[in-house]
Amino acid sequence: MNTLQRSWLAGLIFFSLQICFANTNPGPAVKLERVPEGGLQPQALVDAGGTLHLVYLKGDPKACDVIYRRRLAGQASFSAPLHVNSKPGSAIAIGTVRGAQLALGREGFVHVVWNGSDLASTNTSGASPMLYSRLAPGADAFEHQRDLMTSTTHLDGGGSVAADARGNVYVVWHGHKTAGPQEEIDRGVFVAFSNDDGRTFSPERQVNPHDTGVCGCCGLKASAENGGTLAILYRSANLAGNRDTVLLLSTNYGSSFVAKVLGEWHVSTCPMSTHELGEGPGGLTGMWEKDGQVYLASILSGQLDLATAVAARGSTGNRKHPTFAAGTSKRSPMLIAWTEGTGWEKGGALAWETFDSRGAQMASGSIEGVPVWSFAAAAVQKDGSFVVFY
Repeated sequence: MNTLQRSWLAGLIFFSLQICFANTNPGPAVKLERVPEGGLQPQALVDAGGTLHLVYLKGDPKACDVIYRRRLAGQASFSAPLHVNSKPGSAIAIGTVRGAQLALGREGFVHVVWNGSDLASTNTSGASPMLYSRLAPGADAFEHQRDLMTSTTHLDGGGSVAADARGNVYVVWHGHKTAGPQEEIDRGVFVAFSNDDGRTFSPERQVNPHDTGVCGCCGLKASAENGGTLAILYRSANLAGNRDTVLLLSTNYGSSFVAKVLGEWHVSTCPMSTHELGEGPGGLTGMWEKDGQVYLASILSGQLDLATAVAARGSTGNRKHPTFAAGTSKRSPMLIAWTEGTGWEKGGALAWETFDSRGAQMASGSIEGVPVWSFAAAAVQKDGSFVVFY
């Protein structure tokens, strides 16, 4: 069975990137924008009203600030910047995996999490905190930042946040339990849960299988739906030497999870990778990196056995930090993007492609100028056009 047939059977025809045939439709417009203020590690979301919400890091990469801005549908300029972190310099950009993550919640709540810098430590051991803040509807300032770690330590790779329209908020990170073995195989994925729009959170709880471990310097990504689905994409670290991309899926508001390996990778060292996860034309969609290539998979109606991974067209051998944007209709076109040539203390290029609902490529392009310690973020705007920040 070829790639196209598998994609049809799995409901993945909208992003079957191996297909190559003529398509004269240029598709939706794609606008590439540098992050305001020379910012790093952008995250972008568009709400139901068409307002674009953007967070990014600014300042010293060792001790920077988290900045939030919004742009109304049809407008060219952003609102004035708001500092998300209440303690200056309490975020970190070094490593490209530990920056801010953004989620939109009930009635306009904006939720942001980030790995704390050395300046943000709130304990005697100096361990990095998992920080959270929110912007309430109608408010003109973010609340005081909070460390949500109560029984875990050794925060390293970046955490994530997910929220739904019912007031549920999930903050996710990986680390070690404060008491217990401290090897990489002992790292776990932990979730702190709120059902009151982030006003209060439960103590964190480990949700990954205990025999998988977590790759220490890789970021993870979480996504939530209103019907109780919570998904987490992370990189494991097992005793066999695999650092696989694993999907954790819950359909009961995070009470229990099932796990599926989406991308196996036998590699001896941590690749310092990031993941992308969210709603696409076929449902829950994820992207990840493996051996210099980026991959895409859709989970049809939450059925893990129908998850099939497809590689992006071509390969440069050094693709990292994938992202995507798409409408939720099955006929929606899709944009995927990634960085090329980036690495430790090294910037690179942004590359992108758009596809129609049949999987045919509509347009593609690339541009130099991704700064050191940064990557891209993509969003689909109310008029159907795409914007990619880098």
